[in-house]
Amino acid sequence: MEGLKECEANLVVHLHPSKAKSVSEAIFSELSNLLFTYSETFGGVVLAYDPNIRSNLGKVLPGIHPHLGVSLKARLLLFNPKPNMLLEGEVVKITPQSIHAVVLGFSSVFIGDEDIRDDFKHKIKSGKEEYISQSDKKHKIKVGTILRFVVKSFDEGILHIVGSIADDRTGCARWMDKNSDKWTQSDRYFFPTLSI
Repeated sequence: MEGLKECEANLVVHLHPSKAKSVSEAIFSELSNLLFTYSETFGGVVLAYDPNIRSNLGKVLPGIHPHLGVSLKARLLLFNPKPNMLLEGEVVKITPQSIHAVVLGFSSVFIGDEDIRDDFKHKIKSGKEEYISQSDKKHKIKVGTILRFVVKSFDEGILHIVGSIADDRTGCARWMDKNSDKWTQSDRYFFPTLSI
């Protein structure tokens, strides 16, 4: 999926001297504070880490509040969606004016009616709301559907994505994977051949 990247970081974790007996545990605790928050330093939301602690020995750093500085190298998995990236998320709510989804279980997605292509019409069937494609009735978007959409914007503070399914590359991921020949036809250009 687009929007995910792995990076290696050289870090210095600052620990209170009282943590000197359990440095590894304290490092994991400090790194856990980074999870599911946007970090400008790393350029994304930290989803996972794999630290390689070089040494359990820390360097005492003087100051008003002395602390230990422990060097380590960590592999980080980051999530940073950019405009026009293609992402997938699970639909959690549908209304006549919008589709709401969740990406990777934590980042909410809003797709307003102006970003839902005209081919999809809102219907209520058996008390459940869904969007059904007018060109292929089997192409449906309902709660629980894995939705492929294009990112319009990403709010790093609240980890919220505004998306769009106006593009032909978007819609129900399962239907699109099964019917790739139908939706890729719109991406092809027709060049007539000339006989000379």
